[in-house]
Amino acid sequence: MIELRPFNTLGAANHGWLDARHHFSFAGYHDPSRVNWGALRVWNDDKIAPKSGFPTHPHNDMEIITYVRSGAITHRDSMGNEGRTEAGDVQVMSAGSGVQHSEFNLEDEETTLFQIWIIPEQRGGDPSWGARKFPKDNRAGAFVPLASGVANDDDALPIRTDARVLGATVKAGESVTYTPRDPSRHLYLVPATGKVRVEDVEANARDGVAITQQDSVTITALEDSELVLVDAA
Repeated sequence: MIELRPFNTLGAANHGWLDARHHFSFAGYHDPSRVNWGALRVWNDDKIAPKSGFPTHPHNDMEIITYVRSGAITHRDSMGNEGRTEAGDVQVMSAGSGVQHSEFNLEDEETTLFQIWIIPEQRGGDPSWGARKFPKDNRAGAFVPLASGVANDDDALPIRTDARVLGATVKAGESVTYTPRDPSRHLYLVPATGKVRVEDVEANARDGVAITQQDSVTITALEDSELVLVDAA
């Protein structure tokens, strides 16, 4: 099954400082057919105005992955962590038994990002946070694990669930193939930029493509494209 979820069908909430699109039910947006995709619970497409952001608020029992598309986001939390994550880089917060944090765009330009929430395999545990750089040149023509709870993904940021968040850049006319370890896995693909064909389904930038029951999936770039893919149970 390969299902296109066009950007213009996503949930929307514009708060002035925050222009958000929701691939899944979130906050005031509820669609019973889009509550989750396997263990993938949230995929928010956020635009954050300069000098604004999310004030301190709590989370628990969720793996929260932030993929910065442009600009930068500055994180502070109740564990004493502070960090600035720039475009193309990734941060992960395992909320565990509970944590409070803030995320602000302290830049002079708009910041855009994907925030992805994946349900952990077990509740509780000590919260944690980490970030790292993932140069786009290092993921040219192949999917590279950015965050993972799967064995042997040693270079990825760790998450506490049987899932992977992967990134790739693909030149127009070229293809990349991803093979899940089991066809029952839930894959969700979003082109951050560009336009692609997933088997026989075409997707534009910021569309979602829900995929399952596939031995493998081939993505062909119709334009130079930057891809983010979640593989979840």
